[in-house]
Amino acid sequence: MRTLQLADKTVPVIGQGTWHMGEDRHQRQAEVKALRHGIELGLTLIDTAEMYGEGGAEEVVGEAIAGKRDQVVLVSKVYPHNASRKGIPAACERSLQRMNTDFIDLYLLHWPGSYPLDETVEAFERLREAGKIGRWGVSNFDVSDLLELNDPRCATNQVLYNPEERGIEYDLLPWMETEGMPLMAYCPIGQAGNLLMNPAILEVAQRHNATPAQISLAWVLRQDGIIAIPKAVNLHHLESNAQAADIELTRDDELLLDTSWPVPTRKQRLQMV
Repeated sequence: MRTLQLADKTVPVIGQGTWHMGEDRHQRQAEVKALRHGIELGLTLIDTAEMYGEGGAEEVVGEAIAGKRDQVVLVSKVYPHNASRKGIPAACERSLQRMNTDFIDLYLLHWPGSYPLDETVEAFERLREAGKIGRWGVSNFDVSDLLELNDPRCATNQVLYNPEERGIEYDLLPWMETEGMPLMAYCPIGQAGNLLMNPAILEVAQRHNATPAQISLAWVLRQDGIIAIPKAVNLHHLESNAQAADIELTRDDELLLDTSWPVPTRKQRLQMV
């Protein structure tokens, strides 16, 4: 598995997302089993948030990493309405308790909110100094938001990115590359399934004897400095995700995919889900 540096840690370029986990108690053991299997496959970066299942996903993560905490790089996110001087330490403590750990490797502001960024950063830094978190970062920030933040201590920006949502290539992705800031791509294989049924991606998948999901992941990872965090509960899908990092798309493959989803030629509003 290819790796890169994120928040002072060496992490795989493919991690595990947990959005929608912890919402159905009947699925809990399957979700725990999936995360643990993913760790065994080398997908040791786990991304979650207090928003997911209103803490339910963090509880699933806590169960999955029991006895394996030292193998995992743990990322969680705080609601913007909790991102105040007093709100952040309280929210972080709740997340730590749900995950049954005393340390979050990377703690993100889930999206820009109403509290001044200086106040949020101050709270993040106090958590770091107290040993509660390793580094902090942001999610769903556009270039203007990052310029307002203007802080080299920000470890990452997590945004929506896949072949059908590539607006960030116009300005955000180049800006982050220039700054040396890794990008975490959520929903790297889309959501509703339309992406994976596209004729171009199906043809590229056939060329590589791969699945459309693997091609989407390989496309997201075709550039350096990007981490994909697909969510999977099916064990076969997990194994397929892990193998996607080894797929190298050709220039012809990329040009074919460009016919369905062209390179952006103007500024687009940052998309988020």
